[in-house]
Amino acid sequence: MAATLAAPSAGAASFEACVKRLRGDVIKAGVKADIADAAFRDIKFDEKVVRFSRNQPEYRLAIWDYMAFLVDPARIADGKQMMEVEEKTLRAIEKAYGVDRFVLAALWGVESDYGKIEGDFFLPQAFASLACAGRRPGMFKGELIHALKIVGAGDVKLQDLHGSWAGAFGHTQFMPSTYRRLAVDFDRDGRRDTINSVPDALASSANFLKKAGWRSGLPWGFEVRVPSSYKGPTGRSRKASIAAWAKRGITRADGRALPRSGSYGLLRPAGKSGPAFLVSRNFDALYSYNAAESYALAISHLSDRLSGKGALKTAWPTNDPGLSRAERKRLQELLIAQGLYKGEADGRMGPLTAAAIKEAEKKAGLKPTGRPGARILKVLAGS
Repeated sequence: MAATLAAPSAGAASFEACVKRLRGDVIKAGVKADIADAAFRDIKFDEKVVRFSRNQPEYRLAIWDYMAFLVDPARIADGKQMMEVEEKTLRAIEKAYGVDRFVLAALWGVESDYGKIEGDFFLPQAFASLACAGRRPGMFKGELIHALKIVGAGDVKLQDLHGSWAGAFGHTQFMPSTYRRLAVDFDRDGRRDTINSVPDALASSANFLKKAGWRSGLPWGFEVRVPSSYKGPTGRSRKASIAAWAKRGITRADGRALPRSGSYGLLRPAGKSGPAFLVSRNFDALYSYNAAESYALAISHLSDRLSGKGALKTAWPTNDPGLSRAERKRLQELLIAQGLYKGEADGRMGPLTAAAIKEAEKKAGLKPTGRPGARILKVLAGS
């Protein structure tokens, strides 16, 4: 594949030529011609997926914004309810793989809001767009081949193959290559189906975490207090014994005793003035799911909240806290009422919402940032 191909500047003809080459490549890789033909029939270049590939929230947002909408009251309440619905399944998976059921439920909640938002991008179209105009054409061509081989194996129907812009799909958002390597048939119906089977999806994620080094019975970590004079090592990879951390003055934020043993790294996602955590190899396993510490922390903290533990003891170092999904939706409603936003009040923050927030901030005499925070919400609400 030529990495130089771009759209829309390359035009429809260039994309069609690219898709034609892709068809040849996937058939050479072992995909049946009828599956390839059905996958590529009527697909069009999707500029949105290419744009989204350059704008990932795990790396763009402040940690307090990211945590505010991923670990919000609704996700906690919904998670507790879904854990009751799927209690038998979660306990069976926990027993089979040794992965904490609260962590599995939290991962499910973060990845797809417990199956409510699995993504609506048709994967062959998304992969073709990224293979033809994205930054990593080879990788996405490979994922396209894996996706069509999943269809060929009879695990998932082609018409059900919808997911995120990047190609992750199902309740726990596996990429096709990961699916083919680690997905399991936990409900024993003869198919590995992470789209329509909650047991298959959750067990597949448990299998992923186990293969990534998850250790049964070990906590992901816990919030700690760090002495103001601390100048020692930080970072999840710079692990040390509990005894070493105790000697450095580290204590648990909830006042409980430190574990008697274990190897942990000190994570300070917002710097010296924000919450701090000692994290174990199980946190690293969660990190490997999406390669972002903020992502792993969101799952870890949500798992604590689902198990009945409280909010973080240390506040994030900001005077303009992040918003929950309900608050983001309310912000959009207020922007619509002011005539500043013409989109839908769905709680999703895109460029149109950011532009509207900037206008609202200008009108209020605030620095225009476009960020959905508590300050501009309070201004617009008139409180």
